[in-house]
Amino acid sequence: NRIVLERSFYKNDAIISDSLKLSESDLLHFRSAVKRLQANEPFQYVLGTTEFYGLELDCDARALIPRPETEELVDWIVKDSTNVATILDLCTGSGCIALALKSAFPNCNVTGLDDSVEALNLAKQNARKVGLTVDFDRHDVLDNSSDKIESKWDVIVSNPPYIPVSDKAEMHQNVLDFEPGLALFVPNEDALLFYRSIGVFGQNNLALNGKLYFEVHEKYAKEVQGLMISLNYSNVEVRLDMQGKERMVCGQYSRNSTIGNQ
Repeated sequence: NRIVLERSFYKNDAIISDSLKLSESDLLHFRSAVKRLQANEPFQYVLGTTEFYGLELDCDARALIPRPETEELVDWIVKDSTNVATILDLCTGSGCIALALKSAFPNCNVTGLDDSVEALNLAKQNARKVGLTVDFDRHDVLDNSSDKIESKWDVIVSNPPYIPVSDKAEMHQNVLDFEPGLALFVPNEDALLFYRSIGVFGQNNLALNGKLYFEVHEKYAKEVQGLMISLNYSNVEVRLDMQGKERMVCGQYSRNSTIGNQ
């Protein structure tokens, strides 16, 4: 894979130079990369980096690979937000959403939470890599019994696990074999598990008229919209990604609301 060669060794077109001589360590690196690709490991993991919303982030099996659809979610928030002082990214994973929003809103206080210590370590590593200050901490979004989150945020965003286990048969092996299952899958009988918990979390932790943004499974966008309306979020909107799939939902919450509306 020419891209792998270029970015792994020199990140330019030197790899195709007739005068280039590879060292033994370079050849070993190359052979290792080829074997990993042949084993269907995602090329982002082989490279160890990926680009997300203009940021070059470290990328490995501790967290999901940042995807273009998630960039679209970030872009919606950036274009939709004015006078935003605080942003919370739940299920932050690699930290890609939190760091992208921090880069777009440098004066904003951005926090990223995740239950995976390994993912948080990667997120902190990425923050150091791109030179951005984001507060990363551990929190289980499914546990609303302990009210340890006392801040109020203008924006809460989440790309939580949302793929039913039954969908595994339709997925590529490079995802199943290498990306962390805990960040991908939910029980077949409760595909909205994370959305419900985060929706309740938003009721308690959004600032007045704050907004909650979700990335969603294309099959469940309307169900997430209905869930948010039932939780008294207003102006609940579903948006399409560039492929025309319903992949994003946003709603606004006012603690004075008694009835959600679309």
